[in-house]
Amino acid sequence: MLGNMSNRAGTPAQSSDLIDVSALLDAYYDVVPDLADPAQRVAFGTSGHRGTSMNGSFNERHIAAITQAIVEYRAGAGITGPLFMGRDTHALSEPAQNTALEVLAGNGVEVLIDARNRFVPTPALSHAILVHNADRTDQADGIIITPSHNPPSDGGFKYNPPSGGPAGSDITNWIAGRANELLEDGLRGVKRIPLGEARLADSVGTYDFLAAYVDDLGSALDLDAVAASGLHIGADPLGGASVDYWAAIGEKYGLNLDVVNPEVDPQWGFMTLDWDGKIRMDPSSANAMASLISRAGSYDIATGNDADADRHGIVTPDAGLMNPNHYLAAAIRYLYANRPGWSADAMVGKTMVSSSIIDRVTADLGRTLLEVPVGFKWFVPGLLSGEVGFGGEESAGASFLRKDARPWSTDKDGILLALLASEITAVTGRTPSQHYRELTDRFGDPVYERVDAAATREQKAALAKLSPSDVTATTLAGEEITARLTEAPGNGAPIGGLKVTTENAWFAARPSGTEDVYKIYAESFKGIEHLKAVQSEAKAIVDSVIS
Repeated sequence: MLGNMSNRAGTPAQSSDLIDVSALLDAYYDVVPDLADPAQRVAFGTSGHRGTSMNGSFNERHIAAITQAIVEYRAGAGITGPLFMGRDTHALSEPAQNTALEVLAGNGVEVLIDARNRFVPTPALSHAILVHNADRTDQADGIIITPSHNPPSDGGFKYNPPSGGPAGSDITNWIAGRANELLEDGLRGVKRIPLGEARLADSVGTYDFLAAYVDDLGSALDLDAVAASGLHIGADPLGGASVDYWAAIGEKYGLNLDVVNPEVDPQWGFMTLDWDGKIRMDPSSANAMASLISRAGSYDIATGNDADADRHGIVTPDAGLMNPNHYLAAAIRYLYANRPGWSADAMVGKTMVSSSIIDRVTADLGRTLLEVPVGFKWFVPGLLSGEVGFGGEESAGASFLRKDARPWSTDKDGILLALLASEITAVTGRTPSQHYRELTDRFGDPVYERVDAAATREQKAALAKLSPSDVTATTLAGEEITARLTEAPGNGAPIGGLKVTTENAWFAARPSGTEDVYKIYAESFKGIEHLKAVQSEAKAIVDSVIS
C-alpha cells in the first residue's frame, strides 16, 4: 500500500477531477520558471525531466534549454545521424514537441518526426533508433516527449542516445547542467526559428514509426500462433500513444483483437481514479484499470498500456489483473524455454526491488541473474549485446530480444509484453496467471508490498549514501541476515539505498526523489504476517542508521 487509499479509488472520473487544458497550455508559454526554486530548475530523474506548467516545473523555457543542451551534447559526442522525435497524448506533449522542433531546426539538426503526425510510443522510438544504427556509421538518437503514466497535467521530456535506451546519469547530468546554464543566461545561447519555418526546413523530415514497428513484430513474437489460436484479445491503450498501433497490429497479423477504448482525450475523462483519487494511466494499478478488469470475462487475454506504452498490464479471466512481478516471472520462464535462437548464456535481468521468485526461476533455468539498481537504463548494454535476453522492472516495464537474439528495443516495451501474454496462452493453452500458479507450487508463494515512511531531506540523503557496515542488525523478522547491499550484485552500481536479505525475505529502502519519504519494498515467502514483521523491522533498521 503506497499511502492512504481514496474512497473514490477505482470509480469513474468526474468533471471536477479534470484538468483545464487551456489554462495548462497558457501556463506552458506564459509562466517563467523561478530558478531560485530547485523544483523549477531542469532535473532529470530516472525517465527524463518531468513537471507541470502550472507550477513552473515544465514550461517552454525548460524545453528550449533542454533541447539546445541536447544539440550541444550530441555535437560533442560526435552523433551525426538523424534525431528521431515523438510524443504521447498528454496535453503538454505537442507544444513541447513544437518548441523542440524550433530549436532543432534552428541548429540545423536532422530530425525525423511521425509521418502521420500522430503519437509515438516510447518503444517505437527505441526500435527506430536501433534499426537505423544497426548498419550505419552516422548514429541516430532520439527525444521522446512523455511523462509516462503521470496525471494529465504533467509533461515529460526524455533523451535516448544511440544505444536506443534511456540516457545514463553521466549524459543527463550534463544536459541538465547545461540547460540550467542556458536558463540562467536568459536563453541567449538557444538557436531557434519560428515553427512555420521549422516545419519547412530541409533538416526536418518524417518517419513512419507505426509501420516500422508493427511490420517488424514477427521478429520478436510468434504472432502466427496467436492468430491460429483465435484468442479473443482486448487491448486498452488507456488513451495513450499505442491507440493507433493496436488496430494496426490486429489487422496486420489477423488477430481476433478489439481495441477496447480508442478514445484520446487530454483530460482522460474516461479513466477510473487511481489509489489516491488522481487520474493516472498506470496499467499495473487495479484502480486505474478497473474498467478493463470488469470486462475480463469477455476476453481470453486483456491488456493495458500507459500513455507512452512503455508499461504493460495483463488481465486474465482466471485471475484478473496480474501483479507485475508475477507476470515477469511467468514471462521469463516461458521465454527462456521457447527462444532457441538466444544464447545459452543469455542472462535474466531484474531490478533490485523485483520479486525474488525471479531468482528462483532463473536458478531453475540454469541461467545467470543480472540484478541491477532501479532504472531500465541498466539493461541497455546487455540487451544490445545479446548477453541479456530479458530485462524487467517490478513497475511493469520490460523488454526482450528478437527470436534471433538481436535487440528489439532497449527501452521498456509495454506493447511487446502485452502481446507476449497472448503468445504464452496460444502456445501453451494456459494463461500467464496459470503459469504463475505453477511456479508458486514449485518455488513458494511470496507476498510483496511497498510502503512509504516519512523522512527529511537530510535523512533521505543519508540513506542514499549508506554502506553495508552501517547496518549492525544480524537478524530480520526471525531469520539470519544473509546480505546487506548498497551496490547491485549484477553490476556493482550504487542502488541509492539499502537492501537486506534473508533466506525467505528481503527489504529494500530507497529515498523518494519528489516527496519527504523513503520507500520500503519488502517480500516474504512465509506469508503476510511475516511480511508485516519484515516491514516493521526494516523501518527500525533504516531509521537507526539515518537519524
